[in-house]
Amino acid sequence: MDIRIKERDWMDKPYIHYLIIAVVCLFAFFINNQIIPADLMESRNLATAQEMVRTGNYLIPTMNGELRLEKPPLPTWIAAGVEHIAPGNLIVQRYASGVMASLMVVFLYLIVLRLTRHRKTALFSGIVLATCFNIVLMGRTASWDIYCHSFMLVAIYFIVLALNKEGAQWKNFLLAGLFMGLSFLSKGPVSFYALLLPFIIAYSITFRPSLKKKVKPLIAMILLCVIISFWWNIYLLLSHPEMMMRVLHKESSSWINYNVRPWYYYWQFAAEAGIWALFLITSLLALWRHRGSIYNVSGQGKKDVFTFAFTWFAASLLLLSAIPEKKTRYLLPILVPGAILVGLYFYSCLGNLNTRIQKTVFRINATLIGVILLAIPVLLYIKFYRADEMTLGLFILSTVLSWGLCFYLLKSTYAKPIKVENVFWGIVLTMVMVEGVCLYPIGDMFINADRKSIRLLRENKQVQGLPFYYNQEEDLRMELVYEANQTLKPMDATNDSLVSAIVPFVFVSSEPAETVFAGKNLTIKYIDRFDNNWRKTGSKRYNPSLVRHVAIVRNNQSSTINKE
Repeated sequence: MDIRIKERDWMDKPYIHYLIIAVVCLFAFFINNQIIPADLMESRNLATAQEMVRTGNYLIPTMNGELRLEKPPLPTWIAAGVEHIAPGNLIVQRYASGVMASLMVVFLYLIVLRLTRHRKTALFSGIVLATCFNIVLMGRTASWDIYCHSFMLVAIYFIVLALNKEGAQWKNFLLAGLFMGLSFLSKGPVSFYALLLPFIIAYSITFRPSLKKKVKPLIAMILLCVIISFWWNIYLLLSHPEMMMRVLHKESSSWINYNVRPWYYYWQFAAEAGIWALFLITSLLALWRHRGSIYNVSGQGKKDVFTFAFTWFAASLLLLSAIPEKKTRYLLPILVPGAILVGLYFYSCLGNLNTRIQKTVFRINATLIGVILLAIPVLLYIKFYRADEMTLGLFILSTVLSWGLCFYLLKSTYAKPIKVENVFWGIVLTMVMVEGVCLYPIGDMFINADRKSIRLLRENKQVQGLPFYYNQEEDLRMELVYEANQTLKPMDATNDSLVSAIVPFVFVSSEPAETVFAGKNLTIKYIDRFDNNWRKTGSKRYNPSLVRHVAIVRNNQSSTINKE
């Protein structure tokens, strides 16, 4: 049965689709992006970028004065460019990740459009990707994962174009090689293994593309990719051969020996889709069972596109599970084919909810989201409004939006026939509401209101021009290096001759400098106690090593410490 749906002209104009994608991405990746606390990963990435700007050394990255060659440099170069424009601005740094996440959404839309020839299916898939939990998280933080996968998805788009069109397709193959190289320069072979390889497996099995007249441009694509990918590594091998070999050994062994988890660790993969989790599971089951009755407007069986997306999804999950090192954020690549599956499912439901079981399953999935919407104002009242952590106006707005969307979603779900498209947009608007309205008070639940960042030293004229040291007996957190925008060198505080040789300096320690240097011929000017914890005191994630005292240490002619 052909279930082609008559399209509403104004809704299916290309510019309308791009406008919708832009608005959803704005809320998904940019609005309230300061709410998520900065973590160690972000601090390491941005500290390296700051150091590039401070030292002018862009080819050989360093972090706190030490070589950092483990990560390819492209995202760090981009972050350094942002640092030139907006120094020390975490929000703007996160905007760069948001741009890359938006790029991923747009090119998934284009890939699905190319494969299905149907804009509505492409729009569904792109919007699902933009509102998946893992994508939203990576697009809101200065993480390098989003760079490599976004560049790789652009490369995949040009590969699809090259394989779908007649002739050699030099331009598309070379563009694919360019973006594959940029992906490697972002995070090495990660996206090649987790995104490109599963795509190649799925596309080859499903569509069996012809390489007639395409072998030479394909070879050129590979050569261009290799040149872009490895020039920096070759440069490092020539300039720092021993260090580079240690890094290569460390990075390769970490896949086997670091964060080792059992093969079934990723069984909770659907959770990374967030609000679409149940629909992802449903799409895997429902579309497989009814794949033979799904078509697109061009007459080509959409079961081919489903088989392709399903195989891509399964191959990605299996390949990721085969690697001993596992982290939940590594599941980001499976959300690409996962979004296609959910998009296909919603499109198929537009004219294919014919049996009682199909309707029941769809209604259960949508009803659960309606229940969540119903509960949001209650949770906000208990957690925030009653504790005076939320204004009355924001509480009223959240309540009206939540219950209004709940009514709209349930009314569409239990209408006869079910208004599938209304349900889809109701779910999308739920995410927009959470990101635009509810995220701020939810963020207050975790943010430490008493946080006093060591970043304040950037504006302190007393410490400018002085070297920074920390007690080598204590752990140095990279968050402190990033926030202070300084190189913090280790120092043996018990070595009197060493201390005397390097004064004056700024000393960062867990104990006041007066205690550390008690009995020494020094003058101590206490600056302040800084608490760099984003998490509240008492939280399990509150870290005492982010609490540090800062003082200026100078020579003194007397035999005892003078505290200014």
